[in-house]
Amino acid sequence: MAHTVQVGGVRCHILSDGLTLADGGGFFGVVPRTLWQRVIAPNDQNQVPCDTRALLIESDAGLILVDTGLGDKLNAKQRQILGLDDRRERLVGDLARLGYAPGDVDIVLLTHLHNDHVGGATRWDTPGGSPGPLVPTFPRARYLVQGGDFGDANAPNERTAATYFAENWQPLLDAGRLEVVDAPICLGRSVRTEIAPGHTAALQVVWVEDGGETLLFLGDACNWAAHFDRLAWVPSYDIYPMTSIETKRRLRAAALAKGALLVFQHDPQVITGRLIEGPRGPEVRAILTKEAWADPLA
Repeated sequence: MAHTVQVGGVRCHILSDGLTLADGGGFFGVVPRTLWQRVIAPNDQNQVPCDTRALLIESDAGLILVDTGLGDKLNAKQRQILGLDDRRERLVGDLARLGYAPGDVDIVLLTHLHNDHVGGATRWDTPGGSPGPLVPTFPRARYLVQGGDFGDANAPNERTAATYFAENWQPLLDAGRLEVVDAPICLGRSVRTEIAPGHTAALQVVWVEDGGETLLFLGDACNWAAHFDRLAWVPSYDIYPMTSIETKRRLRAAALAKGALLVFQHDPQVITGRLIEGPRGPEVRAILTKEAWADPLA
């Protein structure tokens, strides 16, 4: 179910591409389970729920979609591993409930090229979504990605090969829809990106600023609220963990100064929040929450 927030005169919609299961150690890294299980209780296989959110921005530069989720190219085995049900068009379904079709999207901002963020950028061009030719899911859109991330995705190493798949971006290149940039992006009056390295070398977060109000879509720079409260808590997925800490420190200071509404991309419990000064430093005050194990489309 989409959630709509107003940032000055700009409407933003928080969408979901579904709830999956992930190993607790993935999101909490070297933090002992005795500590992180106070934030989220794992199941008997040490798995925790993980949401896969995107952001739709009604901007003066057009309709902007930030990230595309896992998409519908996953086979039955992949869905089983992820704990993802058989429903298709999860993100596209959220768009439809807002009155939009894929062809209405003008710009797709890709925070980075990991599969759970860009898998929905392409789809099978066949009846029922069975394997076949691949085409852009959002046929009119310009897809924008940072060059540093594009370079890493096209030269994966042993650690990153399991999450970079050319099928997610090569059809965009072939269709002339992918634009590779090498600097932060400004789109219209209100939307800009900021390079936020750590999870990857060129991850980008998205700021929406209008009428004295601010929203920060953190992406994998800080995908759970607990990771903003505790700078030392860094997911094992992050390629440069010490850089992640410094990036979070910088983003936290900026978000606190601006009073920004924070959108957490993977947190199954805290969808949005704001930073407040706590007894041990800045901490997230949750605003929009949900039941951790609930279906985000219910």
